[in-house]
Formats: sequence, structure tokens, C-alpha cells
Amino acid sequence: MRSNRAALRAGASMAATLPMIAGALALGIPAAHAADSPARDTLAGTKPAWATTKADKGSTPDSAQVSARVYLAGRDAAGLAAYAKAVSDPDASAYGKYLSAGQAQARFGATEAQVAAVKSWLTAAGLKVTGTTEHYVSVSGEVAAAEKAFGTQLHNFAKSGKTYRAPAKAASAPASLDGAVLTVTGLDNAPHKAASKDQLPPPDAVFKNAGPFSSYYGSNTASTLPSAYGKKIPYAVQGYTGKQLRAAYGAGTYTGKGVRIAITDAYASPTIAFDAATYAKAHGDAAWKTGQLTQVLPKNYTKTEECGAAGWYGEETLDVEAVHAVAPDANVTYLGAASCYDDDLLDSLSKVVDNHLADIVSNSWGDIEANQTPDLAAAYDQVFQFGAVEGIGFYFSSGDNGDEVANTGTKQVDTPANSAWVTAVGGTSLAVGKGDKYLWETGWGTEKASLSADGKSWTGFPGAFTSGAGGGTSKTVAEPYYQKGVVPNALATANSAAGNRVVPDISAIADPNTGFKVGQTQTFPDGSQQYSEYRIGGTSLAAPVIAAVQALAQQAHGGKAIGFANPSIYSKFGSRVYHDVTDNPTGSGLAVARVDFANGYDAADGLLTSVRSLGKDSSLSAVKGYDDVTGVGTPAGGYVESYRKH
Repeated sequence: MRSNRAALRAGASMAATLPMIAGALALGIPAAHAADSPARDTLAGTKPAWATTKADKGSTPDSAQVSARVYLAGRDAAGLAAYAKAVSDPDASAYGKYLSAGQAQARFGATEAQVAAVKSWLTAAGLKVTGTTEHYVSVSGEVAAAEKAFGTQLHNFAKSGKTYRAPAKAASAPASLDGAVLTVTGLDNAPHKAASKDQLPPPDAVFKNAGPFSSYYGSNTASTLPSAYGKKIPYAVQGYTGKQLRAAYGAGTYTGKGVRIAITDAYASPTIAFDAATYAKAHGDAAWKTGQLTQVLPKNYTKTEECGAAGWYGEETLDVEAVHAVAPDANVTYLGAASCYDDDLLDSLSKVVDNHLADIVSNSWGDIEANQTPDLAAAYDQVFQFGAVEGIGFYFSSGDNGDEVANTGTKQVDTPANSAWVTAVGGTSLAVGKGDKYLWETGWGTEKASLSADGKSWTGFPGAFTSGAGGGTSKTVAEPYYQKGVVPNALATANSAAGNRVVPDISAIADPNTGFKVGQTQTFPDGSQQYSEYRIGGTSLAAPVIAAVQALAQQAHGGKAIGFANPSIYSKFGSRVYHDVTDNPTGSGLAVARVDFANGYDAADGLLTSVRSLGKDSSLSAVKGYDDVTGVGTPAGGYVESYRKH
């Protein structure tokens, strides 16, 4: 399943919404610095929405410690966004005219004079500079010094039963810096972190699927179980493999040769090389070549207990094995963040861009939009824009909780998938039949009902919503140009008459009940460490699958980078290169029977039998044309080949 950044964020205000960043993301340009006073420029979005007057508990002690990052706007923030748009648009004359990392930094990055001026300002206020990169200056010091530097008081605020520090008003920077500062993060100390979901079994607790299974969709009918939707239903597949997914999404003879894919998560699995090699051999995937899988890891990991480091190992395993299964000749670079916090995840993304480690970046983590503060959104978008001008595309899973109402009580999308500068990947339930034939897909949304005690019916059929592809309309991000004319107006204007970003852009297999088989070393009840396999899904699966398909497309593109793909993806809308996914592709209700071990690994404590209805994604619906479950659809037979024309 998808790792949910900040799923454990303490005291998160689930109902909070963020103000629209006016004009900021039609092109993704960082929010303008409005005049706060003749001598200061406001850094928009640095006061979090939860820091309200009602929640204010008074001033933070002057001697309390602050660690912050001052992100640099660079020499031409508007030019960066404009060039990122131009090189990504197939109809633009600059399409594909990418810059090297060095060229991008020289043209759009901060100047030495800007960095020196920012450092001088911070140290003059009494803060200590603890680090400098191409993107930010990190500082530490006492609250009193931070207040002097950023022109705001820091107060303590009540937030869902806990107390956190935050600016009492938006931070600002001296106007004399002439817009050199993009934003500052760290003035509020509410945790900004990611966590693997509990549906993703960590290697320290074995998880296995019980049978019976179908080897392909519909191969094994549950004839002794009750009917659903007026007919007998098949058992869930044991787990699709690369051969089946490549056939479903039109891989043809393409293998991703010569293409580099990066994967970002937190931490790193100690058994990934063994697990990936064992899995490939077991399922007929090409053997990993020497140097084909590399890891870029920090010197030290932090917050391992707080972040549940072991829980991220399965995420890496899924991402690496799914990419290789679909694009077996692509080179894969895994970047493990030092922790599950945003600062460290941003560092991993920046490593890809600053060193151009890959052209395609798969990311299976995220958070609800209400938890994304505008200061962090600006920092993420700057990295994505630098990536775009270099020909690097970022792919983010859209979420596993549908419209998020069941999870948070508020209808909302996930982030960073909501960024106008990334490709948001939604999810489907996939039926691959005999002979690897593509049968159909529905929008991923599951309702579950358990077998009755007498075995003659499904209790409360079709049951409660359990999970589904994330999607919907952003409250904070303006509608990007490439969605206009494709996304229905009713979706775009759901939260604002001016129009907002709608998620996702494209989709692929995600439903765990029609999921992918992975292999991972896990700890068994007797304490032994053994390689074993299980079926899994989530948009954590969809993102690497689409990233791998994009690698095939890049190979078809003559090896030339596709870069930020959304303008190209939307330009192909309505053509036969997509499967137009709907919730009811067969004209009648769809469901599978699933049998699980009660204890997660063997039958000693009994079996649990349930029916899982497909195509039931909370309030979201997969319909003809663009929709907020599957976007433009899933890649069909002509998708990869379509990139040969450019």
C-alpha cells in the first residue's frame, strides 16, 4: 500500500483548509511576496492554518531553540516556471530543449551574492548558519533571534490536544534582499512526516495470503460460496506478475533500455538486492545486471523509531520489483531519505535533480492536502520545476483512501500529488484473463462484506468501504493550463469558480484484490528470516507501474527524456492510446472472493472469507472520459508507441 506522509502527524487538524495561493500554481510560480511594510516582504503561507487566535496559548519562551530552512527563490523564479512549462509542452517550440543540471542552476539558481546576503541577514539577527545547499540555508538559534530575523512573534498554539509552536503572523524577509527568499520552513514545529501504512507488512512481521486463488482473473470460480450480483464470483488472483502487466499496458517489445528511473522512499531495505534478484528469477523477469540497481543513501538515519523505519522496507520492495517487472532493462536508482520528515524527503528529491540521477522519479508517499502548508508546497514545487527544465518527470501516487472522508471526515485530495508540476497516478482494479489478455478495468474502490456464520450469505452485502484510489479537486492549487478543456468544468470548479487542479492525471493497477505479487525477506513466527511472497496493491503500486511504462515510452521516444509528462498525457486524451476506465465495464456488479489467514501467515487461527465489490470508490466515480478516480485512463496498446511521433 501507499506510504502516507504524515499519517502519524500528531494532532493534525483534519478539517483545516489552506488559503488559495493566488496565481501561484496556474504555472506553479511561487506565491508573490506582498509588501508587509516598506522594509519587509511577506513570505506567504508561513503561518499555518491551525495557528488561530482561539488556539493561541501565548508567546514561546525566547530561549527555546529553533531549527529552520530558508529556501532560496533563485535569480528568476518566474522564468523558471515559464521555461519548465515551455520545455514540457509538445506544442511549444522549446519542447524537449532541456538544460543540464549545471545550466539550470546557472540560469535560475541563487547567485553567490544572494546566498551571501541571506546568510548575512540571518547571522546579524543572531542565528547560526548550520548548512548551505543550492536550494536553502539552514539555521538554528533561539526563538528571540528567529523572531528578529523573520519579523514575527512565535507563539504556542493548541492543536488537537497538543501544543506546537508557530508564527503568530506570516514571516517576512528584508525587502533589501530583493525577493531572494522563497520561503522558510521550521518556524512551526508540528511534525511534518511520513509513515508506512499498516496495510504494508514490515519485514519484522511475516504476511502471507491464503488461498484459494485465481491464476488469472476468473480462472477459479468460488462455486461453493454465495453468489454476488446474481452470479458466482471468482477468487482473487494470487498476484499479477510483470508478464501480465506488460501485456495489459501495451509494452510490446520495449524494455526501458537506456532509461534511468529513480525511486524515493524513507530508509532502505537491507535485503533489497537479494529479494529483487530472487523475485525476478522466480517470475521470469530479466535478471538484474551488475550495477542496474543502485542505492543513494544518507550517512546517518534519524528518527528510525518514530518513523517506523522497518515499515518502509516493504514499500521499497514493491516499488523496485514493480518497476523492474514492467521495464526490465531500465536502470533503477533508489534514494532512501534519512527520515520520514518532509525536509529529508525533499533532500532526496533534490539529489535526483541536482545530479540528474534519473529522468523518471516514482514516489509512493503523500499526505492529505489539509496538512500541506504553503511554505512546503512552494519548496516542493521549486524542485519539481527544476526537474522539468532538466527533463525529469515526477510521479506521485494519488492516495488509498478515496475522497478521504472516511479517513479524515473531510473531502480532500492528497499532496504532493496535488502539485500542478507532478503526474498524479490514480488506481484501478485490473482484470487480466487467460493468455495475458486485457479484459477490463474499473476505478479502484472496494466494499467488503464477510461470510455469514452459516456460510450461506454475505453479511450486510455489499458492506463497508475499505479503500480506494485517491482523487478529487484541490482546494489550494489553481487549475493548470493542461487540464483546461479536458477536465469537466463541474470538477474543476467544485471548490472555486476560478477552477482548481483535479487529481489524478493517469492511472494503473492498484486494487490489492487484483494486485501484484511481491517477494520480500520477512521474519517468521519461529524467528527465522525467510524470503516469501504476497499480493499487494495501493497507488503505491500504480505509481511505479506508470513510471515503468513511461520508461518504455522514453525508449520509444528514441531515448530522449519525456520530462514533465502532463502536457503530453493530456494532449493524447480521447484517443485510443488510453483505456477509458469506468466503474461498470461489464454492465453488472463486479466482485471477487477473498480468503485471508486470521493471523496473517497461516491457518492455525482460522480463515476469514469475504467478498470484495469492485468499482465503489467512496463518493468518487470513474465515468466515460476524464474522471477523478482514473484521470484520462490507463495506458492501452498504442500508448508507448505514440511517443515515437514526437
